[in-house]
Amino acid sequence: MRMREVRTLLDGRGLLESPRRHGDQLIVSDWSAGEVLALDPATGRAEVLARVASLPLCTDRHPDGGMLIVSSADGLLLRRAFDGSLVPYADLGRPGWNDIVVDGRGNAYVNRAGFDPLAGEEFAPGSVSLVTPDGSVREVADGIAFPNGMAVTPDGSTLIVADSYRHALVAFGIAPDGTLSDRRVWADLGEGTPDGICADAGNAIWYADVPGRCCVRVAEGGAVLDRVDLDRGGFACVLGGRDRRTLFVVAAVWRGMTEPGLVEPGSGRVFATRVEVPGAGRP
Repeated sequence: MRMREVRTLLDGRGLLESPRRHGDQLIVSDWSAGEVLALDPATGRAEVLARVASLPLCTDRHPDGGMLIVSSADGLLLRRAFDGSLVPYADLGRPGWNDIVVDGRGNAYVNRAGFDPLAGEEFAPGSVSLVTPDGSVREVADGIAFPNGMAVTPDGSTLIVADSYRHALVAFGIAPDGTLSDRRVWADLGEGTPDGICADAGNAIWYADVPGRCCVRVAEGGAVLDRVDLDRGGFACVLGGRDRRTLFVVAAVWRGMTEPGLVEPGSGRVFATRVEVPGAGRP
């Protein structure tokens, strides 16, 4: 793996997650502060777009340009209106939701763990639910040990889910109505622990790894194609910038599931580095 420059764009934050590209801006969520931020990569200036007292706190863009926000504690999916207000988009029925990705049809996939490790609950596998544009919600996949990041392939045909506990990327075929089928292991990652992920135009997936303190690009099957080493845990990544060849990684010093705040206060950073293959698909 070649040496590369890794720049720090933002520092001094809490547990950062859910990076999303939006034009020249980067959208990130600071779970510790309950804030959704718009970051200008050129200047490092961050503007608060929304405040949601919820952890987890993940977002994605609807194809019409609107922002959907998971308010996990309330069991709600919110929409940020163009005037900045937050309005209910869908009732997810229960708390505990985690990541979200929206496909090109406006279907939102939201996942949740089957237990709360922070509360010391006994392990139970998680699931993925589909929120259609009319606001209806239904479960479309279960039996995922600990679902984390998700991505939709460039052709819109496949949803890939990071299963952190099974150290794997799991793929599902997407039907025209959003239903998932043809479950398979897309990549066995060995000791890799995938959190947030993104796809690129080379049919590969980048995954961020908290215990591994890195971000890794893998092909279907699990062959490692590239790697970016970090000085702290990598929580999620996205390919953005004007040419989608900038890999943005959100990272922090991980304390563990049993520690207050989960990460060392002020250790949250946004890193950026250039890559050869541009991003594709969603997010």
